[in-house]
Amino acid sequence: QVQLVESGGGLVQAGGSLRLSCAASGSTFRLNAMGWYRQAPGKQRELVAIIGDGGNTIYADSVKGRFTISRDNAKNTVYLQMNSLKPEDTAVYYCNVYSSGAIVGSWGQGTQVTVSS
Repeated sequence: QVQLVESGGGLVQAGGSLRLSCAASGSTFRLNAMGWYRQAPGKQRELVAIIGDGGNTIYADSVKGRFTISRDNAKNTVYLQMNSLKPEDTAVYYCNVYSSGAIVGSWGQGTQVTVSS
């Protein structure tokens, strides 16, 4: 089992920035990719960005050019730098981790990001 704790959310005006962090603990020795997801009210959870253990990244079209995912393998931590935030980025943001292509983390409480117009 891998436990995840997200932090860094908050209230920000449109155009502002936030940096989210997610620390993984527990059975982390087999982890490869790490990812960020978000869920807005009344919507399904969606993938925001993924980073592989080699540093390769994939982003949702809606955040390309504005968000940057990074990781610190020594700390088992993944980050999401969010710039030029828009009201439609408002959501609860979650992270999760992969091993052999499958999600293996227990979903945490997430961190609320609210962007005011």
